[in-house]
Amino acid sequence: MNHKNPWKKISSRNIYRNNWINIREDQVITPTGTQGIYGVVETKPAIGVVPVTENLDTFLVGQYRYTLDFYSWEIPEGGGQEDEAVLDGARRELREETGLTAFKWTNLGTCHTSNSFTNETAYLFLAEGLKNGRPNPDHTEELSVKQMPFLEAWAMVKDGTIQDAMSIIGLMRARDLLIKQGRI
Repeated sequence: MNHKNPWKKISSRNIYRNNWINIREDQVITPTGTQGIYGVVETKPAIGVVPVTENLDTFLVGQYRYTLDFYSWEIPEGGGQEDEAVLDGARRELREETGLTAFKWTNLGTCHTSNSFTNETAYLFLAEGLKNGRPNPDHTEELSVKQMPFLEAWAMVKDGTIQDAMSIIGLMRARDLLIKQGRI
C-alpha cells in the first residue's frame, strides 16, 4: 500500500492566532488533482491524566464547555506549555485541576483528537500513588471534581455520559492496563 502524501501544498497563510491556537489556510492540490483550500487548526499538545487510587477510585473533572454549549465530565486535561516536557504538563494539569500529585506515572500513549482539521496530539497518562492537595484552576475554568470508583467512570463512557474523546481513550487504555495487571 502506498503511504506517500497525495496532497500538494501550493501556499500557506496564517489567518488567526491566539495563546491556544493558530489557524492557517493552505492552497492545495487534492489527491484527485483539483485545486482547493484546506483550513488547519494548529495547537499546543493536549494532555490528559487518569488518576487512580490504590482502591481503584478515579477523579473526574466537570466543566462547562463553551464550544459545545454542554457540561462535560472528563479526566483532568489541558494544554501543554511552551518549552514544557509533556510529563511536566501532566503533573501541572493534575495538580491545577484536582489538587492531586502522583508518585507513579505510566504513559498511556497518544491520540489525534480530530485529525481532519487539527494537528492536535493528545498525550495520555495514568497517575498513581496519589496525594491530596488544593486545586488551583486557570482563571478561565470553573471546575467540579468528583471521586468515584474507576468502573463507575468506565460505565459513564459506555452509557455515553462521558463524550470527550481524550477521556474516553484515556479511560479505555487505563482500563486495559488495569485488566492486564489483574487489578480489575
